[in-house]
Formats: sequence, structure tokens, C-alpha cells
Amino acid sequence: MRLAERRQGLDELLSAFRELWHPQPFREIRPEWCERWPALRDELLALPEADVAHLNDDGGAALALLARHVPGLTGVAGLAELPKMPDTEPPGLNKRWAWEIPGRKQRQIEAFAVAAQGGDRPILDWCGGQGHLGRLLALAWQRPVHTLEIDAVLCAAGAGLARRAGADQQFVVADALSVADWPRAGQHAVALHACGELHRRLIREGVGKGVARFDVAPCCYYRGVGERYQPMSGDGRLVLTRDDTRLAVTETVTSAPRETRQRDRAMAWKLGFDAYRRAVSGNEYRSFKPVPEAWVRADFAEFLARMAEREGLPLPSARAAVEFEERGQQRRGEVMRLSVVRHAFRRAIEIWLALDLACHLAENGYVVVLGSFCERRLTPRNLLISARLA
Repeated sequence: MRLAERRQGLDELLSAFRELWHPQPFREIRPEWCERWPALRDELLALPEADVAHLNDDGGAALALLARHVPGLTGVAGLAELPKMPDTEPPGLNKRWAWEIPGRKQRQIEAFAVAAQGGDRPILDWCGGQGHLGRLLALAWQRPVHTLEIDAVLCAAGAGLARRAGADQQFVVADALSVADWPRAGQHAVALHACGELHRRLIREGVGKGVARFDVAPCCYYRGVGERYQPMSGDGRLVLTRDDTRLAVTETVTSAPRETRQRDRAMAWKLGFDAYRRAVSGNEYRSFKPVPEAWVRADFAEFLARMAEREGLPLPSARAAVEFEERGQQRRGEVMRLSVVRHAFRRAIEIWLALDLACHLAENGYVVVLGSFCERRLTPRNLLISARLA
């Protein structure tokens, strides 16, 4: 399927079913779709905990559950499936190139390098940190690499690693959001998990300056987005808020069990506070400032008192703390179950966002392939946009 056709299909389906994926159960106790599809609501609220975790992680299974209740959803799954890029071993590499890189990150970099495939162009490693990807490409492809990174400390560390490995790699200390002389015409620009506006700017500036090739794995699409996402290509009707673009990257497939427990505890306590605030100041969600992690590590009564004081609410009694801790736990269970509906569309929204970038490249004369470069167990952000000037 052509990229533009896939994008149009997703645009139409996501627009048609916006009432399912746009509402946030954390904020809305019962989204409006609960009244339209009561059987779906009831099935979700009755799910055992193990099924809830599975469905929130497995978008395909979640879509299949929704499709039993909502006609017309079957097309989403096909449009959200992409081909797998090559996954052979990088050629001629000594494993010593990977000094100081955690195992999962190393495998991500190697998978990216294989899927990107070498060429004869000088390489720009965009927002490269210590330059691990650039170092690998310099060695595997035998090409000079410039790694652009804003953090001078990371650049100095990366330069030391490059010298140790014998890589032809130079570091440029610069802000990717404002640098004027990078990227450059004829380069092969690579970016592994440059967040939000960082990867969008690379593509916009690179197209304008005549970059010969791109290999970009986008990440954190919401960063740099204002109230609404501004598409780079086409005339679709889908409207995404900043929170909608954040939905695309909410997976926790690589989280450790301890991190998952901490996340659940923090969610339950925030929902307990939200229930308390609704009880004393009106049944309406209001956003609040980020919560310090140390507050969540204390007991709930202390957490609730701190939050109430910060938000200008009456201090709760000990009895109220017990009551709203229980209500927070109950709400967490409901939120996780109703969120299965949102998470069923998570991958489709991410692919729509990646297609927006890919179609922009195609509209400007590039031959573009969009696929996945590694398994989700390595990273859920496994989409790769590979483009070269025709």
C-alpha cells in the first residue's frame, strides 16, 4: 500500500472514531462513549487484572475486543501494520565499539544500523548524545560522521570513545532547534529517537537544504507541539491535540515490574486526590502541577495533605485520607480498564504521525520506506522512516 493511501485511510478512520480515543478516563469519570456502547463499558469494567494489563499493552488484542462491539473498526488493524526492515547482523563489527552502552540500547542501535543500510554519503548523526550510533556507522560503513549534540559534556565523552575505537567521528556542540549550518546538502542524516520538534526540524531543514538520505526513528511526538499538532503533509481532516500525540508513546513494554508498581501507586494516589478535590470543590477535573516523586513515596495521608495545601484546599481529616485512598485505588482500576479503548488506537496514531513525516518527504522528491527496525521488546518506538532523493 502506498504511503499516501495508508495515511488517508488512517486519517478517515481515526477521525470517524475520535470519540473513542480522544477522551481521557483519568479526567472523565465516564467518557461519553460509555453510554453509546454500554456492553463494551460493562465488559471492560468486569475484566480481571491480568487481562487489563495485557490489553493495555497489546493494541491488536484491544482492537479485536473493541471490534466485537463497534462496527467498522476492523480496517484499523491492517492500516497499523508495517513491514519489518532487515534484521541481519551489522557487517564486520568488533563488539568493543559498544563500550559503556546498556545491552538493550546496544541492540536498538545495531538494529537501526542494519535497517538503515550503508551508502557513500557523509553522515550526520542528529542529536546523537555520546555518538554511539554515529560511532557504529563510522566503523561499519567506513564513512566520516559528524555527531551534533547540545550537551558539551556528552560530546567530550563521545569524542574519547571515538578515538578509542578508531572511528572517523567529529562532534558539533550545537542546539538542533536553532543551528543554521546543519544539516547540509548531500549528507545522509540519521536520528535515533530524536524527540518531537527535533526530528521534525531535521526533516524540514534537511529537505530544504538537499540532504540526500534520511533514516529517522521518531520519538516523543508531543514535544514541541502547541495546543494542536500542525501536520507537515496533505489535507487530512484529523485533528490531534498535544495530549493526543502523547498517547502515541504511552507504552510501558520495557518497564521493570517495580516501575510498573510505582506507576500504579502514583496513579491511584493522584486519582484519590482528584476525588477529594471533586468532593470539596465541585465534580470537575482540573489539571495540577507535576507531583514530586518524594511525595508519592510517603504514606497517602501525608501525600493528600501536601497536595491539598499546595492546591489551596481544606486539609483532610484522617478519616477522609482513608476514604479517598480507597477511592483512588478503585478509580485506578476503572481508569486502567476504560483506557483499553484509548490504547487500542495508540499504534494507529503513532503510524499516522510517522506517515505525516514520510509523506512530506515523498512530496518533496524522496523515495520513502516506512517500517519497523526492531521488535517492541527492545523499544516500542521502533518505526523507521528511510528516504533517499530520487
